[in-house]
Amino acid sequence: MSLVLAIDQGTTSSRAMVFRADLSVAAIAQAEFPQHFPASGWVEHDPEDIWNSTVAVCREALKKANLTAKDIAAIGITNQRETTLVWDRGTGKAIHRAIVWQDRRTADFCARLKDQGHEPAITAKTGLIIDPYFSGTKVAWMLDNVPGARARAERGELLFGTVDCYLLWRLTGGVVHATDATNASRTLLFNIHSGTWDDDLLKLLGVPRAMLPEVKDCSFRFGETMADILGGPIAIAGIAGDQQAATIGQACFSPGMIKSTYGTGCFALLNTGTKAVASKSKLLTTIAYQLKGRRTYALEGSIFVAGSAVQWLRDGLGVIKQAADTGPLAEKSDSAQSVYLVPAFVGMGAPYWNPRVRGALFGLTRNTGPAELAHAALESVCYQTCDLWEAMRADWPEAKAANVVLRVDGGMTASDWTMQRLADLLDAPVDRPVIQETTALGAAYLAGLSAGVFPEPEKFADHWRLEYRFEPKMSAATRERKRQGWARAVNGVLASDEE
Repeated sequence: MSLVLAIDQGTTSSRAMVFRADLSVAAIAQAEFPQHFPASGWVEHDPEDIWNSTVAVCREALKKANLTAKDIAAIGITNQRETTLVWDRGTGKAIHRAIVWQDRRTADFCARLKDQGHEPAITAKTGLIIDPYFSGTKVAWMLDNVPGARARAERGELLFGTVDCYLLWRLTGGVVHATDATNASRTLLFNIHSGTWDDDLLKLLGVPRAMLPEVKDCSFRFGETMADILGGPIAIAGIAGDQQAATIGQACFSPGMIKSTYGTGCFALLNTGTKAVASKSKLLTTIAYQLKGRRTYALEGSIFVAGSAVQWLRDGLGVIKQAADTGPLAEKSDSAQSVYLVPAFVGMGAPYWNPRVRGALFGLTRNTGPAELAHAALESVCYQTCDLWEAMRADWPEAKAANVVLRVDGGMTASDWTMQRLADLLDAPVDRPVIQETTALGAAYLAGLSAGVFPEPEKFADHWRLEYRFEPKMSAATRERKRQGWARAVNGVLASDEE
């Protein structure tokens, strides 16, 4: 058996991919599922939609490739991180819809924790800031707002898990309640230094320990699927959160390597090796992966708006008909204009973390038109990446001496114009790989590593293949002028914060 099935359970869709031992793709299936917005700032998923869509795409992918369960060596799971589920240990029935990572309902609770001075201690243990983004306050909300939930949890009747954990539990028929170190590190409940759930954090957030899953390596034989789900038992042998899985899929196994994924938002991870670097620049310290009991850490920067800036051009302004039009349109822009878009549509992420400010356009003239707006939208993603890189360099001095090459993936990387501008503004090469499905590939690799299909990380890294390298071509003077203009634009947006 030299085939691996990867489950990529995302925010808006579930996807399954079958990879061969040579990393080629045998089949792919994808299905969207409904989003629920019961109140302003609330985002939920029906757990049954997550489950049913996942099973459906797995079955479809196997059918497309003319495979059965006997042909699959192992399953790897990667998932939308931080999304939170609580379900009954006996029946498997969820007590509430899943609360999605984007959900902001616990903002007041987070503000109280900050006001009470808890953030430094929480950050020291978890590497995270206090924010509704993470799972811990979502669990607490369910226990406090679903009638009887807290009492049931304290009696050991309820289980908590992120999406990977929930799928694992369902796939194994309720036999295995476990997660991996990367997903655990996004909960606000896990000490990333000791690799254990933290009793002080559990007490602070009011989460009973009995609810929590076991935490395992990313590459580990977690259990087997029930035979009736996919036509036979298959080993589940790898789990990682989506951004960490992309880091693995990009073979960023050496300290100093950095990947950036460009989807709706953008997530950049810098491998810092066995050292958990405490950020002074409002980046997150997280577990990149854990293999054979050894944790490798990363600095992570989150950008809220990347591809969604292009969606805004298409759906909000109507200046393009499809995303692929943006690069060619930007090429036609007037080089004499300096138009900056700061796309703070939902506030600003790292390294600013200001949820209150909103977006703005700077440098408009009477001649500004669709081409200049396309130029500004694509460039805004590049500038934001530069901000993350500068923050990473400030936090990790070793990065300054590294010959950095940025490995990129995600939908926006199809735009040659954007990737060239990214290399120009970073003043560093940007590498686009042959295999763009790096998140699913990372999950497949972890499972295949455990099952003996794929080699150890060093040899797997040799299989990484470059599709195109974008080398910086911009003059130093132009780069400096443009980045200074961006900095002025960002300062203008930050100054608009009425609080």
